[in-house]
Amino acid sequence: MVGVFSALDAMLFYVFWEAMLIPMFLIIGVWGGANRVYATIKFFLYTFFGSVFMLVALIYMYFQSGSFDILGFHTLKLGLTEQILIFIAFLMAFAVKVPMWPVHTWLPDAHVEAPTGGSVILAAIMLKIGGYGFLRFSLPITPDASHTLDWLIIGMSLIAVVYIGFVALIQQDMKKLIAYSSIAHMGFVTLGFFIVFIISQNNEGSGAALGVQGGMVQMVSHGFISAALFLCVGVLYDRLHSRQINDYGGVVNTMPIFAAFMVFFAMANAGLPGTSGFVGEFMVILASFRADFWYAFLAATTLIIGAAYTLWMVKRVIFGDVTNEGVATLKDMNNREFIVLGTLAAAVLLLGLWPAPLVEVMDASVNNLLQHISVSKL
Repeated sequence: MVGVFSALDAMLFYVFWEAMLIPMFLIIGVWGGANRVYATIKFFLYTFFGSVFMLVALIYMYFQSGSFDILGFHTLKLGLTEQILIFIAFLMAFAVKVPMWPVHTWLPDAHVEAPTGGSVILAAIMLKIGGYGFLRFSLPITPDASHTLDWLIIGMSLIAVVYIGFVALIQQDMKKLIAYSSIAHMGFVTLGFFIVFIISQNNEGSGAALGVQGGMVQMVSHGFISAALFLCVGVLYDRLHSRQINDYGGVVNTMPIFAAFMVFFAMANAGLPGTSGFVGEFMVILASFRADFWYAFLAATTLIIGAAYTLWMVKRVIFGDVTNEGVATLKDMNNREFIVLGTLAAAVLLLGLWPAPLVEVMDASVNNLLQHISVSKL
């Protein structure tokens, strides 16, 4: 994964992109739950199928430019038809990874079957590689196609935010609920990246930067929050060996310190101001207003739906009536669990209260990207 983020050679990027599937395949397939083989094969086939199209696009651009230098691809002149085909090829790979609706169905299965550590890596880092792909490849290499097809990505993102939020509401498995919540939150990331074209048409220069920055802050924030929530579920699963919401209730009575952490991360997931979950979503919603009121309206519904499914889970697991006698025997967090969750809580709080250092680091990259996409290649 580090190789994917740092590669400047397209073929090296592709090798790392595929290589990271192998340890993930083993983590889920060897240490996963009862249905792990199905989940692993589904995860592998979805991701691998999308990547084949990306490989074809990279090879085509190699023959056009004579090298696999990614920064060289950024300046490569391409016609609109070429750009659209390359954009769709990239979309196949990155949409599966994010994952965007409707190619999201591998994620809940993979999360439910993965061990806690696998879920944390999958949610916190692997999903962000799809968002990174859009920033590194789709937007700068095919700016005209990105502009032409922005409606498609915006539509898929808004469906993810609204529809998948409702899907999360009916989940009985805590991991599945958090997995669907991840898909809804990643919808904000792609929305922030692709509303920039509409904002630029409306001559709202600062709004375009706000959208991209909001998407990037949301990626970092979601990495902290979803990782923490999966670790919280892991703490409970270690003790009672169940992820079903109905098997818990009244956990706060026996695990008060853990309950405080879980409620905090749940609030961050719902976008409570003062936590990192609020900052990215707020920036994207603000940018959406400069593009179209209805985009902002639909995006903002996540604040209601997200609060609904998150609080519904917390109410039944942490508070609520004790439905399982095993809850009375639970032991509160040990030092190892406290250090891990405490570190993540500090990161969520720091980014929520003081996002400036992160946004300033991004500034140069975001401005460079916006300059790239503002110049047509036609």
